[in-house]
Amino acid sequence: MKIVVIESSPHKHGASNLLSDNFIRGAKEKGHQVTVFDAARAELHHCLGCDVCGMSGPCCQKDDMAVLRNQILESDMMVFVTPLYYFGFSAQLKTVIDRFYSFNGKLTSKGIKTALIVAAWDSNDWTMREINSHYDTLCRYLNFKDQGRILGVGCGTVSMTERSEFPERAYQLGRSL
Repeated sequence: MKIVVIESSPHKHGASNLLSDNFIRGAKEKGHQVTVFDAARAELHHCLGCDVCGMSGPCCQKDDMAVLRNQILESDMMVFVTPLYYFGFSAQLKTVIDRFYSFNGKLTSKGIKTALIVAAWDSNDWTMREINSHYDTLCRYLNFKDQGRILGVGCGTVSMTERSEFPERAYQLGRSL
C-alpha cells in the first residue's frame, strides 16, 4: 500500500513527529511504501476561495500543494499528523486541508484510507473532543475510510511522549495496516 504521511509540526523533532516516526516504522516493517510531506516546511499558500479550480483543479496557486495533490491521488492512504493547537489541527495542516477544495471531487470519489495522529500537552478527558469531531466530519464529507487514531494526551514534550504509551500505539497502528 502507498501511504502519504502529512506532518505539520513547526518542531521537526517534536512530539507529534515522534509519533509519526513510530507509525512509519511499523508501516514500513509491514512492507508499505511511505512518503512524508512536511507541511510545516513546504511552500503552501492559503486557499483564496476564488473558485478558479471549480473544485476539480488545477489550483491557480503555484506552490508545493501540487506535489502533495499528486502524492495523495497516487496513494492508498493518507495520515494526518499534528500537534494539538487550541483543540484543533495546526495551521500548517489546516492549510493543506483547505486546499483539498481544488480536487474535492477526485478526493471524494477515491475513498482513500486515512488515520489521525495527534500530540497534546494536557490530558483532560475533553482535550481531543473538537479535533475528533473535525476529523469525523472530514471523513464523512470526503468519503475517507478511517483506519485509526492515535490521540496522544500528555505528550507535550518529546520526553513526555517517549515515556507514554503512544509511541508504541503509533507503531502498532502502522503494523496493523
